[in-house]
Amino acid sequence: MFAGFMLSPLSWWNDLLVNLPLAVAFAWLVSVFHPPAFKAAVVIGYALTNVLGFVLMHVGGDAIAGPRSQRHLGRDIGIALLYTGVVFALMQLGILQPVLANSLQR
Repeated sequence: MFAGFMLSPLSWWNDLLVNLPLAVAFAWLVSVFHPPAFKAAVVIGYALTNVLGFVLMHVGGDAIAGPRSQRHLGRDIGIALLYTGVVFALMQLGILQPVLANSLQR
């Protein structure tokens, strides 16, 4: 459950200090092989960290307190997708971009 909380976007610091750096690192790795895939890789990496966090919390909660309803899991996944949309918007605005983007354009 702790690992799930660390990957979930339930508090601003988890998201800012864990999920987003993992998603950007994933995108940098992908962009080494295919630079145009950076934006898509950030979105995919971010969604994966959020969804994995919620799923791990769901599984951990089930192990501790007994099974939760599927509605809760659906809500958790919906929140994860909403956060992913915000990150995608940040990329579209140019706030998030590849590390080498500026050096390649010169």
